[in-house]
Formats: sequence, structure tokens, C-alpha cells
Amino acid sequence: MDMTMWRFGAAALGLWMAAAAGATGAAADPGATGAAKAAGREALMRAAEPAPWSGPAEAASQTPPGSEAVRPLRPLRNDIGERVQACMLCHGEQGRATPDGYFPRLAGKPAGYLFNQLRHFRDGRRAHALMSGLLRHMTDDYLHEIAGYFAAQSLPYPPPVAIGLSPEDRRRAESLVRLGDPARRLPACADCHSAAMTGRQPAIPGLLGLPRDYLVAQLGAWRSGQRRANAPDCMADIARALKPDEIAAVASWLSIQPPGAEPAPPSSTPTALPCGGLSP
Repeated sequence: MDMTMWRFGAAALGLWMAAAAGATGAAADPGATGAAKAAGREALMRAAEPAPWSGPAEAASQTPPGSEAVRPLRPLRNDIGERVQACMLCHGEQGRATPDGYFPRLAGKPAGYLFNQLRHFRDGRRAHALMSGLLRHMTDDYLHEIAGYFAAQSLPYPPPVAIGLSPEDRRRAESLVRLGDPARRLPACADCHSAAMTGRQPAIPGLLGLPRDYLVAQLGAWRSGQRRANAPDCMADIARALKPDEIAAVASWLSIQPPGAEPAPPSSTPTALPCGGLSP
């Protein structure tokens, strides 16, 4: 394939992905996602610019003596690691992502959680046009294979991105995360996601190492009904009980905590609220 056409196609796909992601984020917090979307579009447009063409004679004159003019393509493997390369265009190499973007980290998340989310995208309980289109015809067995691959990736986390948070917002956010608000029957995040906020096997995700914009967008999506899980939908109930400024404070506080630990082992203690989203 002509390189210019490949770059154009990749950029077009990327712009579609940015637009689809922005649809979910904008419903929750337009201001939070605007900068990330604009930066993504700018990078994608730069990638779409065709490289200047130089004729064969000029190209040959620029090739250092003794080196090959064209780098050979690497051989393709017939395994799941090769087949999930498309996921890494957004979620980063091996699903590691970064804390300063919109797309969440996949590496090291509990396999049960990843499988449930893939299934929710496929079956329409989570709204994201690109994800739904990619997964529409995939079987449960294949989704389990994808989830297992990313769950097995044990990779270092990048340091969190600094975000300005007032002392009052910091105190309020940490109190909600660690203690909840019993007067409003609002459980603490730590009750389910573990005291270290690293998640719990087999199906509860960690909340650290995620971008603030992503956390705000997901809580907003639960609040508005754009994101759903099997009933009873505990996260929808929690998100609706939180005030918008509490969502912003909690997301900011979580995004600046140092991540790195593995998910906690399974627990025999029931969750603070009945959660249908944890069922396979």
C-alpha cells in the first residue's frame, strides 16, 4: 500500500476514534475532555500530513553507504499478542496507556473486569461507536482471550500528572474515597475497590493510574445512563448520589495518587451494595 494512503487511512481512523471517545466524555464534563480531544486531533492531523516525495535517485543519494534503502517488515506472529495490536493504537503499547490522555490503561486489570467491559461495549451497555463496531461480531470466548492477554501484562506505571486541588477539595475527596458518606448511604470507594484502590480479583478494577478526564467521563456516563451494567447497577446509583463538584474532586484526587500495586485477591465479604456488573 502507498505510504501516503496508509497514513491518511490511519489518521482518518484516529479522528473517528477521537470523535467517538469525545461523545462519552463531553456528556460528563465538556471542559475536562476538550483539551485532550483538541490535542489528539492536532497530533492526528500532523500524522496525516503526507511526507514529501523524493524520487528514487534522490532517495538513493540520501541512503548511507552499506545500509538498506527499505527496512524489511518484521514477520507476523499468529497469536493473540499480534491480533490485539489495533487496541494499542489508543490504549498504548501492551495496554499501558498514559495518565495524561483520555484512554484508560488495560494492562494488569482483572481479567473478569476487562471481559465484562468488552461484552458491555459489544452488547450496547457502554456507548462508544468504535469499540462497539470492533467487538460486534466477537464471541465470548474471543473476548475472554483478549481480556486474559491484557490482564497478564505486568508493566510499570508512569508517574501521575500533577493537578491543582484545593486543600478543601482534597480533604473532601479523600473522605469520600476512604469513608464514603453514610448519611447518604454512599459507600466508600475503598469498600469495593480495595483499601489501596488497586481493584480486586476477579472483576473489580483499580482506580489509580487513570486520567482525570476519563474518571470524570465515566462517572458522568453512569449518572446520565450512557454507561450501564447488569442490574442492580451499583455504580449508576453511586454516581447519581454524588454531586458534580464531588465527582470532579474525587476524579482529581484519584488521578494524582501514585499507582503500582497489583489487584487485591478475591474477598468473601459481600460488596457494600449489590452489584450486577460483577456477574460473568
